[in-house]
Amino acid sequence: MAAIELHQVSKRFRVNHQRHSDLKGRVLNLGRRAPREDFWALQELSFEVADGETVGLLGHNGSGKSTLLKCVAGIMQPSTGYIKTVGRTASLLELGAGFHPELTGRENVFMNGQILGLKNRDIERRFDEIVAFAELEQFIDQQVKHYSSGMYVRLGFAVATNVDPDVLLIDEVLAVGDEAFQRKCLERIRRFQREGRTMMFVSHSPELVRQICDRAVVLDHGEMIGIGPPGESIRTFRESLMRGTRARQLHGEDVVDDQADQLVASEVPALDPDAAPPPAIDLASFEVRITRVRMDYPLADERDFLVPGDPLRIKVGYHAVRRIDDVVFSLNVVNGDGLLVYGVNTDHLLGGLEYVEGDGTLEFSFDRIPLLDGIYTVSIGIHSHDVSTIYDHHSAGHTFQVTNPGIAAGMVALDASVTIDHASDRQVAG
Repeated sequence: MAAIELHQVSKRFRVNHQRHSDLKGRVLNLGRRAPREDFWALQELSFEVADGETVGLLGHNGSGKSTLLKCVAGIMQPSTGYIKTVGRTASLLELGAGFHPELTGRENVFMNGQILGLKNRDIERRFDEIVAFAELEQFIDQQVKHYSSGMYVRLGFAVATNVDPDVLLIDEVLAVGDEAFQRKCLERIRRFQREGRTMMFVSHSPELVRQICDRAVVLDHGEMIGIGPPGESIRTFRESLMRGTRARQLHGEDVVDDQADQLVASEVPALDPDAAPPPAIDLASFEVRITRVRMDYPLADERDFLVPGDPLRIKVGYHAVRRIDDVVFSLNVVNGDGLLVYGVNTDHLLGGLEYVEGDGTLEFSFDRIPLLDGIYTVSIGIHSHDVSTIYDHHSAGHTFQVTNPGIAAGMVALDASVTIDHASDRQVAG
């Protein structure tokens, strides 16, 4: 049975592009109809959330995630289509949503409980548990306008999850609060899952979606571009982010040639992890040029991603205009947050190269990639040993994607096993 059903749901907003900042402009245009443009925040979404299922919503900023959740909650009405929900619905969509700033925390608990359908006696019975969960015993009788954002969301989450909702809607609130409170929130969500309640929540954390969701919906500019198991949806989400980034790069700046955006000195990192950044360099010398970079891995013709443990070969083609003796090839792997995952160079691996001349190929080989979900950028550099000369450097456009088919969370795929020894299984001599 479906707890939430969406059929051809679209949401339109009218955007007024003509704004008058002064009184004269407003008076002169009084009575004139300002030009408006239709903006479709959601476009013909149709899917169901089964009773007891947890579904995440993934998408870039402005993709329509929060608008969709507000429509499901009944705060907004769709422009076309319809939404059906079964049972009591509780929502936590914004910090302090539904709280009155002049009322105390205690008064807001009772007011919000009544809005969610509880009687005063039910709220009184649960009041101590709500306050304890929110960790606000000392502040519950203060006006909530004096609360911090963390106190707001702790109290809101405590109220929303103590009204025994059949459907719980959450919009990116699990990222608020300290680590201990986040663990409490996750445990409360898992308890709801064990009790068979239905949940839909927005998150910018793919790993959180992987941990607690049965399925995930991926939105892109109001359209649903994917729905399915978490691993599959996360891959769709990351691919959409990559497409958006490439589109912005193409339309944002004029590019003279393939190397034009790679020659600015400020964009050249310290390619040797053990070396200091080089002095100011205007342009790469191009005495040794990178001619191609290719990623080879099993089943590359069938899928555009690796799975944890796959081998990977990164082949770098180069051309040297003359014999170069002072040369080092460097490789850096950076994750989606810009953190260096791995850095190495030919001095580390081979003790140094004798020389390069003419055309050639250099290959970095990995027997297994011990990484979990993510899109990883590979930077390739060719430089002198003291990094005072940069021959060439490619810092964008070379990526590989790892998709984790399992449920393990984190960044690194560690080989783990578990054994258990029951004391009751042991034989004790008499």
